[in-house]
Amino acid sequence: MSSSPLSKKRRLSGTETKTGSHCSSSNSVRTDLSHTPANGMAKNGNDAEIDEGLYSRQLYVLGHDAMKRMQNSNVLISGMRGLGVEIAKNVILGGVRSVTVHDQGVAEWRDLSSQFYLREEDLGKNRAEVSQPRLAELNNYVPVTAYTGALNEDYLTKFQVVVLTNSTLDEQQQVGELCHGKGIKLIIADTRGLFGQLFCDFGEEMIVYDTNGEQPLSAMISMITKDKQGVVTCLDEARHGFESGDYVTFTEIQGMTELNGCQPVEIKVLGPYTFSICDTAGFTDYVRGGIVSQVKMPKKISFKSLSSSMAEPEFLMTDFAKFDRPGQLHVGFQAIHAFQKKHNNLPAPWCQTDGDELLTLAKEVNSAQTGSAKVEQLDEALMKKLSYVAAGDLAPVNAFIGGLAAQEVMKACTGKFMPIMQWLYFDALECLAEEEGVTLTKEECRNCRYDGQIAVFGTKLQDMLAKQRYFLVGAGAIGCELLKNFAMIGLASGEGEVIVTDMDTIEKSNLNRQFLFRPSDVTKMKSDTAAAAVKQMNPSIRITGHQNRVGPDTERIYDDDFFESLDGVANALDNVDARMYMDRRCVYYRKPLLESGTLGTKGNVQVVIPFLTESYSSSQDPPEKSIPICTLKNFPNAIEHTLQWARDEFEGLFKQPPENAMQYLTDPKFMERTLKLPGAQPMEVLEAVYKSLITDCPHSWADCVAWARNHWQCQYSNNIRQLLHNFPPDQLTSSGAPFWSGPKRCPHPLEFSTSNELHMDYIMAAANLFAQTYSLPCSTDRAAVVKILQEVKVPVFTPRSGVKIHVSDQELQNSNSSVELICFQYTRWATHSAVCLSRAFYINFSSQYFCFLSYACIHPHPI
Repeated sequence: MSSSPLSKKRRLSGTETKTGSHCSSSNSVRTDLSHTPANGMAKNGNDAEIDEGLYSRQLYVLGHDAMKRMQNSNVLISGMRGLGVEIAKNVILGGVRSVTVHDQGVAEWRDLSSQFYLREEDLGKNRAEVSQPRLAELNNYVPVTAYTGALNEDYLTKFQVVVLTNSTLDEQQQVGELCHGKGIKLIIADTRGLFGQLFCDFGEEMIVYDTNGEQPLSAMISMITKDKQGVVTCLDEARHGFESGDYVTFTEIQGMTELNGCQPVEIKVLGPYTFSICDTAGFTDYVRGGIVSQVKMPKKISFKSLSSSMAEPEFLMTDFAKFDRPGQLHVGFQAIHAFQKKHNNLPAPWCQTDGDELLTLAKEVNSAQTGSAKVEQLDEALMKKLSYVAAGDLAPVNAFIGGLAAQEVMKACTGKFMPIMQWLYFDALECLAEEEGVTLTKEECRNCRYDGQIAVFGTKLQDMLAKQRYFLVGAGAIGCELLKNFAMIGLASGEGEVIVTDMDTIEKSNLNRQFLFRPSDVTKMKSDTAAAAVKQMNPSIRITGHQNRVGPDTERIYDDDFFESLDGVANALDNVDARMYMDRRCVYYRKPLLESGTLGTKGNVQVVIPFLTESYSSSQDPPEKSIPICTLKNFPNAIEHTLQWARDEFEGLFKQPPENAMQYLTDPKFMERTLKLPGAQPMEVLEAVYKSLITDCPHSWADCVAWARNHWQCQYSNNIRQLLHNFPPDQLTSSGAPFWSGPKRCPHPLEFSTSNELHMDYIMAAANLFAQTYSLPCSTDRAAVVKILQEVKVPVFTPRSGVKIHVSDQELQNSNSSVELICFQYTRWATHSAVCLSRAFYINFSSQYFCFLSYACIHPHPI
C-alpha cells in the first residue's frame, strides 16, 4: 500500500528529535515541541489551519466548522490513573487547542493494570508528570502540560472544559459549583471495578448545532394541500425519514411558489410519506413537483448543576434489561464516596465485612434523599457486589467509559451531537462467575501489575489469561485498542502468545486514531510497529507480528495446526469479505471470535462462542437497493444517482475498454469467452474493443483534448437534446399527467465555454486520463488546451426521430431479448474481422500505447 505525504502543513525528517520536557513552574511540566513545522503551526487555535492529511477521517464526521471550534478549546483532565489517561489519549488525538493533565498522587502497583503509560520503574513518581511526555507524542499540534497543584478558581478559569476522574465527592461538588457558575463545561467520570459512572454539566445555556451528525434528508413531493396546517405528501418510492420537530425548506415547487426558498418550517410527521407544515390556506394552488430538504437548526439545551442533578437525576439508559439499575448505582456510588471518606480507602476486594458496611451506608444515603434520586427498595446483592469489586481497576471498563467521556469532551467543544443528559451508569456484572455463591477472597490479591484485575477476578483467571494464544487480524484503529487492552490484562504474558497480522503500512492519516504509531513510523509495517509499542506497555506480553492477508492464499500459513493451537480470534478488519472468511474458519475449527467495527460515531461488537451464539455470517445486512439503469442513464433525481452514474462512466471509459482491448491482444481465448456472454454484451464488448484500437485511438495530446471535448458535447448537450426531443418539457402521459413530474426532473442541455472553470476541469481531467490510457504525454497547461479547443471541430447535432429511449427497466429488458438475434449475426462478423483488427493495430501503433493506468487521475476534480 502506498503511503500518503507526511503533511501538507509540515515535514518530518528521520533526524526528528524525541519529545522532551522541562519544568515551567513548580507545579507544571510542559512538552518542548522541538519538531515544530516549518511554518510554526504546531498548535491549534484561531490562527491554525486544519491539517487535512492528519485529521481527514475525523473531518468526515465533524466537519470543518466543528473542528475549528474544537481547536479553540483548552481542556483540563484531572486524575491520571487508567481512566484519566484513556480520556487524555482520545482528546489529544482529537485535536483540541491544549490539554493539561493533573494529578497529585503517585504511581502504585494497581495503576499498572490499566495505566498504559506507566512502567514499573515509575512506581512512586507523580502520575501526571510521568504520563505527560508520553501523551505529548500523540499529536504535535496539541501542547500537553502536567500540573500537580490544587484546583482553585484562578486555575480552573483558564479552561473551557474540565474533566474529573478519581476524585472525591467533596472535590466534585466544589469544582462542579465553580464550573457551573463560570460557564465552564464539566465532565465527571469514574470506574469502580466492573461499574462505571459519567456525569455532564455543560451550563444553563448550551447550543447544539447538529444533534445527530447525519446528512440532511430530502424527499420529492407529490402533493401539498391548502389548509390551516398544510399536508405535504411525498412520493411513495421511499419513506421521507423526517421526525416531528424537524425543520425543512422547499425548492422547485410549481404552483405553490410561496414555499420556495422560505424560512425553515417546523413539521409534524403524520405518516411515513406525509407531514404537516404551516398555514397554506392563503397560498396559490399546488401544481406539481418540488423537493423538501431537512435543515439542521441549532437547539438550546440546559443542564442542572451537580448538586441539583444529584437530588433530581436524569439518566441515560445503557441497558433496557436493567431498567432500575441507574437509580440503584446512583445511590451506590454515593455510598462508595461515604465509605472512602470514612476509612480513607475503598472497600477491600471481596470482603464480607466491608460489603455489609457499604450496604448500611447505601441505606443511609438513600434515606437522606428527598427528590427523585430516592429508590423504593435497594438491591442489597447489587450493593454488596459493588463493594466487592470497587477496588478493582480494569482496562476494558476504563476504555469504554474513557471513550464515552472523550466523546462528551468533543461535544462540549464543538456543539455537535446531543450530549448525555446528565447521568450515565454502566455495569458488566455478566463477567463474574454465573454460579450462585461463588465468591473470591481478599487473600488472593498480590502485589503485582495485575492487582487491579485480580481484585475483581482473582488469580486463577489471571493465570489462565497468561497462557492464552490469540490471533488478532488487523492492526488499525480497533486493532491498536485491542492490543493495548491485551497487554494491560496480561493476555499471553506467560506461556501464551498473541499473533497479529496486517499487510498494510502506516500512513499519515492513521496517526489521528491509531495511537500506537508516531510520525516517525510512517511507511513502516503496522503489525510490527504495534507489537513493539505494546511490548513497552507490558514487557511480559509475548507477541509476534505478521504481514499476511487472511484468505485462501495464506491457508498454508494459517493451516490446521495453527488454528487448532489457538484459544480465540479477534477481528479488527475493514471489509465484510475478510470478516466472513475468518468467521467461516472459526466455525470450522470451533474457536471463539470477537468481532467489532466502527463507522463514524457508530460502532458494533459481536461475541461469537461455539455452540452458544450465532456466528457472524448467520445474519447479514439486506442488500442495498439497486438503482434502475434507466433512472441512472436518463432520469436521475438524487445525488446518489449522479454519483453512481459518474462511477459507471469512469469505468466505462478508462477501465473496461482498455482491459478488454489488452485481453483481445494477449489472450487467445478472449473471443471465445466474449461470444458466450448473454444478450447484447458480445456486441457491446467488441464495439468497445474496435473503438479502443481503431476509431478512438489517439496519436497525440491534441487528439486526447479533441476526444474529451466531443465526449463532453455528447454527454451534456447532445444526449439531453435527444431526450427532450423524445419527451418535450410539456409532454403528457397516456393518462394526461405531465411526463416530467414526480421523480422525473426535466433537464436542460449545457453550452460549452472555455471561460467556465468547471467545463475546463472536465476537459483537463478527461484528456489526461485518456492520454495516460495510451501512454501519451500529458499536460496541465490550461492556456494551451484552450488554443487546442479553438481548433476542435464539434459536429453539429440534430435530434433524430425514431430513437428509442427506454423509460423503465422493463422496456429495456424487453428490447434486449429482441437484440439477441441481431447479436448472433454480429458475432459471426466479429469473429471474421478479429484478425483484421489485430493486424491493423500492429501496423499503426506500438504496443506500449496500451500500458495504461486504469485509475490514474492528475486533477482533484472528479469527472
